[in-house]
Amino acid sequence: MDAADWDARYARSELVWGAPPNSTVVEHVYGLDRRITLMPDESGVVPPLPRALDLACGEGRHALWLATHGWQVTAVDFSQVGIDKGRTVAARLSRSVRSRVVWQTADITDLEAAGITGPFELILMVFVHLPAGERRALLHQLSAMLAPGGVLLVLGHAARNIDDGYGGPQDPEILFSPDDLRADLDRDDVTITLAHEVFRPTEGPDAIDSLLIAERPVPEPTD
Repeated sequence: MDAADWDARYARSELVWGAPPNSTVVEHVYGLDRRITLMPDESGVVPPLPRALDLACGEGRHALWLATHGWQVTAVDFSQVGIDKGRTVAARLSRSVRSRVVWQTADITDLEAAGITGPFELILMVFVHLPAGERRALLHQLSAMLAPGGVLLVLGHAARNIDDGYGGPQDPEILFSPDDLRADLDRDDVTITLAHEVFRPTEGPDAIDSLLIAERPVPEPTD
């Protein structure tokens, strides 16, 4: 689907994905803002809040949840309708929460052109499905955008969800297993802390998702 297709989909209903964040995201991100040590940037300045990048943010359910929990969020999607709906939902929240989200309409496969370079303490790539080569290139770029100690969370429909799960894309060329994600990041400067399948309840059988969490190491102190 291209941006126009997603614009049409988001325009048809109030909230396509609903307002609550994905439960797997909440399980692994809740409290992370208190566990990460914010590091000075190249100019020696420590950011006032932990910074998060929400890729393909859609209507902003994860971006807004993060903002309510003290994150400064860059929310990116190629659907202008999705971004506008996120802003509409944000308008119902407090000014302090609204001010923590920067909404940006951009192609997530060309973040450099959009001026999105990091660093970020958290990057979410949730239900983003690309051909393997594009996915690998994007993950390589994202791992380099993590701040020291930063976390990359990738969650999407598993490759075997087509035969053994429920719903989701039916194109095997854009789905992935946990091992696929491990291989994508094999040569990058990150430590993979978790890579497994997640069974997600639906109105039918459980859907099967692939989850990977990776962390950029904190450099050893020098004398």
